[in-house]
Amino acid sequence: MVLIDCDVHNYWDTADVLLPYLQPMWRDRYIRGEKPGPKKGTFPHAHRPYYHPEGFKRHDINPQSMQEWLQVTSAHCDEFNIDHAILTGDEPPEASTISDPYYAAGLVSAFNDFQLDTWLPYDKRFAASVVICANEPNLAAQEIRRVGGHPRMVQALATEASLMPLGHPYYHPIYEACNEMGIPFAIHLGGHGGIHAHHIVANGPLTYFWEAHANLGQGAMTQITSMISNGVFEKYPDLKMVVIECGVAIFAPILWRIDGDYKALKKETPWLKMLPSEYFRRNVRLTTQPLEQPDNTKLLWAALEAIHAEDTLMFASDFPHWDFDNIDKLNLPPDMKENILGQTALKTYPKLAALQQNIAAE
Repeated sequence: MVLIDCDVHNYWDTADVLLPYLQPMWRDRYIRGEKPGPKKGTFPHAHRPYYHPEGFKRHDINPQSMQEWLQVTSAHCDEFNIDHAILTGDEPPEASTISDPYYAAGLVSAFNDFQLDTWLPYDKRFAASVVICANEPNLAAQEIRRVGGHPRMVQALATEASLMPLGHPYYHPIYEACNEMGIPFAIHLGGHGGIHAHHIVANGPLTYFWEAHANLGQGAMTQITSMISNGVFEKYPDLKMVVIECGVAIFAPILWRIDGDYKALKKETPWLKMLPSEYFRRNVRLTTQPLEQPDNTKLLWAALEAIHAEDTLMFASDFPHWDFDNIDKLNLPPDMKENILGQTALKTYPKLAALQQNIAAE
């Protein structure tokens, strides 16, 4: 059985690793400019209004150097017999929270080069994301075309928070570039500070981390609905949208609602040729972590059936975060398990399928 982990966070010991890759104007700004916190080597981004009471990283994983980060991430693949691990960064996507989209684009571009030089050569199981700042779509599209042709850069990755819902035509240059390069467009939970602070949940910032964490899927519901209603998947029928770390079962009721409202008012969006739920099944992919775990497993499995999880759900561990999901403890329907753990990802990421074929031929 092929096992693909669709959310592995690749850290650094200091953001100073980006210095060799930053253009001179951005290097000067990084060195001399303000950054969050007093610690040297912190990454420029705006912080969300809530703070995790335990910290995001698992306390049993505490590498002290870049080499140790590479080693522990590779060891994660060894422990669970992971065939491919898709790297999703950690702080770099949060560059989108700062107000200057040009500086943000310079920072994520440097990170992408750092991944190519440091992470991908270390372990052939690693595949990386082209991290982008979606707030300046033309620069994001330029970055996708710059490095998205690499055989192990398998998706473009933005934060789930944005200035506007992502289906808006303003963002279509990003999807055009993804479509051209043959890679999915992915959003990862986050980007909830700075110029995105309005986006956190429907009625504004919550008080405690646990309540915020439970509600953060609201933003992804908006993004998926926007992508469907604005005809992104009609314009780019082969484009896949991967929604990472935003929940799973919560999407069943929103699919019921948008189908019902579309049927009642379909004249608003005459460009749509299918039900919203049909676009969802064809074009949207979710990741398991954090998978809801009700006391009654039958309720979870019913929700998975409702979202056609055999086609739309892919395994993710969220390594090495505090709410990391151990694959051995996931309660998945037996008839969906093989697809969720790897087969759907191979269909979603053409480059991974090519890599898998190369490995099988060795």
